[in-house]
Amino acid sequence: MRILIVDDERPARDKLRRMLASEPGITAIEEARDGVDALEKLPAFAPDLLLLDIQMPEITGLDVAASLPTPAPLVIFVTAYDEYAIRAFDANAIDYLLKPYDQPRLQRALQRARERLGARPAAAPLPSVTQLLVPERHGTRIVKVDQIQWIETADNYVILHTGDGEPLMRQTLAGLLEKLGPRFIRCHRRAAVQLDWVASIVNLEKGDGELLLRGGAAVPLSRQYRADVEARLVSIRNS
Repeated sequence: MRILIVDDERPARDKLRRMLASEPGITAIEEARDGVDALEKLPAFAPDLLLLDIQMPEITGLDVAASLPTPAPLVIFVTAYDEYAIRAFDANAIDYLLKPYDQPRLQRALQRARERLGARPAAAPLPSVTQLLVPERHGTRIVKVDQIQWIETADNYVILHTGDGEPLMRQTLAGLLEKLGPRFIRCHRRAAVQLDWVASIVNLEKGDGELLLRGGAAVPLSRQYRADVEARLVSIRNS
């Protein structure tokens, strides 16, 4: 089991690492100093389990849990505050360790994680993220996925077109679409759209078109992707 410890306090990370050292079946341990650091380390480290603090600077552990990629690791919240318990389980946490905890309590939480990992189907579909965390100069912006109308590439970034802004995110379009799930579809080599926002299709020359969105935007629709987009729209309207 690969475990990522996420806590902004070094002593708390050190305590968990010491306690985990005596537990069987743990193949790798990594640490993150806050939520942004954790999300940056996820792709390369690929943990099975997050031991995740809740109160951290910039973004909370609850925000991290809501922003995990698919497939998502299991989450055990580790916190000194009991008032977050209900929200933690709403975020699909498998356990909630209240500081100060002891070795037997940690062992029970780890056993629950082992059981979940053992019962998880190899190709089980997992829910897509509900929000994205976008680092900016003076902090981190939280972007709700259902507010993203369409996405446009810009060199090594994507532009998230929402009703109240166009934040830039360092991410490939293909990689982001994997996180966002089936509600989004590529409609152009440089653009993708959230299907729920599409109001109508305008025909242009040579099979190309434009998608008119409920928010008023016009998104390019190339003939290469048109058939797939139209089929998905029909499927949604008939469901």
